[in-house]
Amino acid sequence: MRRRELIAVIAGSAAIWPRGTGAQQRTRPVIGLLDAFPAAGHMDVLDAFREGLGETGYVDGRNVVVEYRSAENHYGLLPALAADLVGRQIAVLVAPTLGAALAAKSATATVPIVFVAGDDPVEAGLVKSFNRPGGNLTGVSMLSTELVPKQLEILSELVPMAEVFGLLVNATGAVAKRQSKLAEEAARAIGRRIIVVTASSEIELDAAFAALVGQRVGGVIVGADGFFTGRRTLLVELAARHSVPAIYSGSTFPAAGGLISYDSYPAYGYRQAGRYAGRILDGANPADLPVIRPDRFQLVINLNTAKALGITVPPLILARADEVIE
Repeated sequence: MRRRELIAVIAGSAAIWPRGTGAQQRTRPVIGLLDAFPAAGHMDVLDAFREGLGETGYVDGRNVVVEYRSAENHYGLLPALAADLVGRQIAVLVAPTLGAALAAKSATATVPIVFVAGDDPVEAGLVKSFNRPGGNLTGVSMLSTELVPKQLEILSELVPMAEVFGLLVNATGAVAKRQSKLAEEAARAIGRRIIVVTASSEIELDAAFAALVGQRVGGVIVGADGFFTGRRTLLVELAARHSVPAIYSGSTFPAAGGLISYDSYPAYGYRQAGRYAGRILDGANPADLPVIRPDRFQLVINLNTAKALGITVPPLILARADEVIE
């Protein structure tokens, strides 16, 4: 990556994230936060991180400094941004996506790293085991990728006559291949077929939906990915325009008019990451901190959207829903 491009990304990141009061912050511990996506799209979960950090007694700008870096959806920038943070003698490096965590791990074997990953961190090579991570990494596994089969099951309950479903993944994301594999295996298990399409830009999103409609899919699973979350309004509009039932990861999608979502609570993972960062600042060894897994998942359905699509939501889904938007 060109030095000019790195400087531009760092400057943009610094402008978004609230900073402490000046240059003398070096007397305070510094947490590096390496994000793959623009902060503006998910300030709610970043706030949850700071809340968790605050529960351990650390407040950004008061007794700790958070150095924020965002790749702004350009995943190829993550290694250089990780190296930049490590070079600033940070005390902890927080990586709230699998891609950021992998870049962080490549950048340092000594700085403690706290991740929030949607995929299995053992299979991804981040840690040795959930209970005894070993090395310098620990964090939270949100299991978002592992929920693809359940999302397919829910979608097939909503449109039981459908034989073909679509899966939308971000080809440049770290979990796209695993999402596709899990979806294809789950579809075979219930006698259905999955068509996988990819998109990593807004133009490609439009083309992806058009391709799925051309294949006459009965519904679409939108894979868990921060790029998609940041474009939830566009995705919901595309699903409505093409009259395609879609299931998403994250309750922000039904809130924006999407049909249904099933996922863990995103704020939970970020809050736990903040707590772990504080514990490490207090002397805890990441090798001894078990990887946390969520114990609750949320099902949210928008009945207005279901009605517009001509879908009658089965009573069993309504009974299981954590939130119903009417």
